[in-house]
Amino acid sequence: MKNSDVMIPRTEPLVHAISWQSELANSVTSLKELLEATENHIGHIDPLLVGKLDFPIKVPRPYLSRIQPGNPHDPLLKQVLPLALENMITPGYLTDPLAEAESHVPPGIIHKYQGRVLLVLTGTCAINCRYCFRRHFPYENHQNSMRQWQQTLDYIRQNHSISEIIYSGGDPLANNDSKLAQLTQSIAQIPHVKRLRIHTRLPVVIPQRVTDSLLEWLTATRLQTSVVLHVNHANELDNAVAHSLQRLRQAQICLLNQSVILKGVNDNSQSLITLSERLFEVGVLPYYLHLMDKVQGAAHFDITTHQAQKIVGEMAAQLPGYLVPKLVKEIPGRESKIPLMPAS
Repeated sequence: MKNSDVMIPRTEPLVHAISWQSELANSVTSLKELLEATENHIGHIDPLLVGKLDFPIKVPRPYLSRIQPGNPHDPLLKQVLPLALENMITPGYLTDPLAEAESHVPPGIIHKYQGRVLLVLTGTCAINCRYCFRRHFPYENHQNSMRQWQQTLDYIRQNHSISEIIYSGGDPLANNDSKLAQLTQSIAQIPHVKRLRIHTRLPVVIPQRVTDSLLEWLTATRLQTSVVLHVNHANELDNAVAHSLQRLRQAQICLLNQSVILKGVNDNSQSLITLSERLFEVGVLPYYLHLMDKVQGAAHFDITTHQAQKIVGEMAAQLPGYLVPKLVKEIPGRESKIPLMPAS
């Protein structure tokens, strides 16, 4: 069955449902709001709280609703709570840890790997994760006009080795569906492009983002389409998220997940085993487990390679192989991610 033949399950909106755009606009953007929303107070966390932020706070309220109230050690809170440690300059940690500034061809495109290119569709994220490897990325230099997007499409047309397009950002699904539909239709008209991959947090942090219009353009072309989610902890996957992911699956969208192993969040085998099992319950296959990219401002989340290998070894001893994500790290200039073997 072709994507264009897929029957999209439609759902009637709830009378008082809040749109994903409203949820995004209503995100928490201050430390005071974040502490109030999670029923924490500064005395629980001070003196670790950051004073000056060079990377702003942004947390949607559907994500906040999954944080345990009054628990400063909640693994979801730790992913979004700014700490003074972010202001420390740590040797070996860089503002551009993957050397992406060297991989730009036309503005808005990153061409690092053979056969696939990444399009930076927006600098807007649904959530600002404190370990983000693009927290210093110059998005202002990659806000393409329609004319520049035509240059990007010309670049793809002329490079017949490109078989897969990756939508990234920021979060590509922060764009409106009409813009995404138009771009996807243009890409589908390039004969040598076979696959479309979308890297996004939005269906997880704001599950209302999975709308009928989203499903329509995702399935309207001949392209084989996959959505790569980013979930680090099983607590991120509540029933509302599960329902939205079910709609994507029913539309025959391949769902994969990549996680980052983070100190204090999921750096133990039991947390990651529970995550893999929960992902599979909601129809998502564990895909990658990344060593954290060494971005300046996030060194306090990092663990050693050996620790990560040992954790994955423990996972492999308790899970079927298809539920053990591949442990990888990225090295600038290499032609692919580097797989790391589990350790006993």
